Amino acid sequence: MRVQDEALVEFWNDTVGPEDIVWHLGDFARAGSAAVGALLSRLNGTKHLVIGNNDAAGTISAKGWTSTQHYVELPVEGRLFILCHHPFLTWNQMSKGSINLHGHSHGRLRGATRQYDIGVGASKYRPVGLDQLLATVSSRRPAAARNST
Repeated sequence: MRVQDEALVEFWNDTVGPEDIVWHLGDFARAGSAAVGALLSRLNGTKHLVIGNNDAAGTISAKGWTSTQHYVELPVEGRLFILCHHPFLTWNQMSKGSINLHGHSHGRLRGATRQYDIGVGASKYRPVGLDQLLATVSSRRPAAARNST
């Protein structure tokens, strides 16, 4: 395993506990299923894959994923999160406060309101925890929304 991979495993396990649930937003690995399965076995948490454009069949079928899919609508703590590897221009319940989480753009895309690139390239190569995400969401609310409360 490469030095960069070892660092990513260390960052993951420093952030994710054994009982945590992880939604990986794609482009996990370009290796065969055995290599991906071995890597997944080293990572803490229950792991779900939202499939990215670089996730080959071996990554998708690897032992260690609890689920694999292209798109997820996930209600968490009274909020609806829309998860996809790719960012959207619009998404379900956007006007009702839903939040789009994506990867793919490596921190190079200026997102819309309530849209967040949480790929490793945009998050200092560490998974983004729910508490961190909710704090970011609260701090980035539009001015009109802040003034109405």
